[in-house]
Amino acid sequence: MRQESLTLSYLRTRKKFPSVWCPGCSLGIIMGALIRAIDQLGLPQDDVVLASGIGCTGRMPVYADFNTLHGTHGRALAFSTGIKLANPRLKVITVMGDGDATAIGGNHFIHTARRNLDITAVIANNNIYGMTGGQYSPTTKPGMKASTAPYGMVEPPFDVCELARGAGAPFVARTTSYHAAQMTKLFARAIDKKGLGVVEVVSHCYTTAGRRNGFKGPVEMMEREKELAVPLTGYLKRKQKDPEHTLAEGEFLTGVFVDIDRPEFCEVYDELRRRVREDS
Repeated sequence: MRQESLTLSYLRTRKKFPSVWCPGCSLGIIMGALIRAIDQLGLPQDDVVLASGIGCTGRMPVYADFNTLHGTHGRALAFSTGIKLANPRLKVITVMGDGDATAIGGNHFIHTARRNLDITAVIANNNIYGMTGGQYSPTTKPGMKASTAPYGMVEPPFDVCELARGAGAPFVARTTSYHAAQMTKLFARAIDKKGLGVVEVVSHCYTTAGRRNGFKGPVEMMEREKELAVPLTGYLKRKQKDPEHTLAEGEFLTGVFVDIDRPEFCEVYDELRRRVREDS
């Protein structure tokens, strides 16, 4: 009954369900974890804004019953910045794909982190442009085939979490679409964090990436995520015992990489306005 209540409370059930997402898509899992995190935090729906850009993630605001915005490609964080500055009381959550966030939206991503606006950035990283035809993205792994890399990717990928860390985001974490319970916890921590909270979700796109790269189906891709994910805490403990220990090929770390306090932009800006008023 509780799960049914959640569905009825947080979804626009009159929209086109089942969703437009392909069978086995990870975005339904991500949306479910996000809803559970918001519910656990007890946030009123009218106080939450869910913004997106273009891509498969862009459909999420259609189904979720919050204040929602479907923006243009790569500009989701720019729209979110305007919303947050106009009404800092709102909890602004921005959902993006890896191409949307780190390619056309890469400039907005690094400067949102630099400014440290109180926004939650959720990046579904499936290493491909899913909706627009399977082109390679800045996170496509070397050797991975894409419609624009039929013989395999030759460029090195971005590490989304390291990019966020380097740009100054005070909360940075990574999980996978397989680890739904962990995802919910990380979303809740990112939303509750004062400042930019970045959560990368290593996910999968069977339709445009999996088929082209020899996977039999979405389940196999999720199992692969589970196999390659290495918890940061366990890795660091092993590293202490064996300084020569490194990740195996394809493995990646999951968990919280950054959790620090920094002055939040809206508060800094309000202080500037106060000083200007006093001096005028």
